[in-house]
Amino acid sequence: MTAPATSRASGQVRDGAAPSIGTVPTRSVAVASWIALGALLLRDLVVLRKHLWEFVVRTLIQPFLLCFVFLYVFPKIGQGIGGHGSVEESAFATILVPGVVGISVMFQGVQSIALNMAQEFGFTREIEDRVQAPCPIWLVAIAKVLSGAVQGILSAIIVLPIASVVHAPGVHAHLTLHWWLIVTFVPLAAVAMAGLGLVLGTSFEPRNIGLMFGFIILPITFLGGTYYGWTRLAPVTIGGWHWLQTIVLINPLIYVNEGMRAAFTSAPHMHLYVIYPVVIGFAVVFLSVGLRNFRRRVLS
Repeated sequence: MTAPATSRASGQVRDGAAPSIGTVPTRSVAVASWIALGALLLRDLVVLRKHLWEFVVRTLIQPFLLCFVFLYVFPKIGQGIGGHGSVEESAFATILVPGVVGISVMFQGVQSIALNMAQEFGFTREIEDRVQAPCPIWLVAIAKVLSGAVQGILSAIIVLPIASVVHAPGVHAHLTLHWWLIVTFVPLAAVAMAGLGLVLGTSFEPRNIGLMFGFIILPITFLGGTYYGWTRLAPVTIGGWHWLQTIVLINPLIYVNEGMRAAFTSAPHMHLYVIYPVVIGFAVVFLSVGLRNFRRRVLS
């Protein structure tokens, strides 16, 4: 009996035939990594959709309380913030609303990445399933950053309209939407804050997660220009040195909030040629440190 004719080389098959066991896969490592990255992102989005109301409530509660207390309760009881009278209170509202958006983006990065990592590296060990994906370890961390950035953008979309309408009669936040800034800066800020969440999530042990809020998050929040503009800190001096205005420059949130004011209002703010490069620099530093820490934690 003669064997079937096989004119093709080993590993090749005829058109329409099923591939043999020895067939060499044609998918490159890069393509496989991108497919795995898309699958990881899709998984996070599916989880977010299933917990959508929890995400909305978590996103709104702090901004709503800030605006309710400062822009509704205080004017009602005559305890003005930023001055007495509707003009001064409206000026404060104009400063506060973009700050509330900025702080929401930051908290979303911390909550969606740092707190989840505390669980995944802790008792659930869920991170072990993630790193078994057919992609480099660093790509798993990038997927978490991108997922956190998407949630940060969604939080900005949710918070801005709510924060802009929660105020007492006669108090108005004068918003002016600069769309080219919104489209370019808000995603950049979301990535930078997600990178901060990656750094914090890979730097603190699960049992010390409370220290992260006490020693990192609270100082960043109160010295991040949420309730005031950076330009208004000039009168705080020692011997002619604007010490507070200088010290807060190490805080990434100050640049995020100043950028939000440039994007959503016409209020005085830091120069854009300072804001953009610094936020990009913080994003690069946070991602570099976070990816290094993530790899170390996974392999340890």
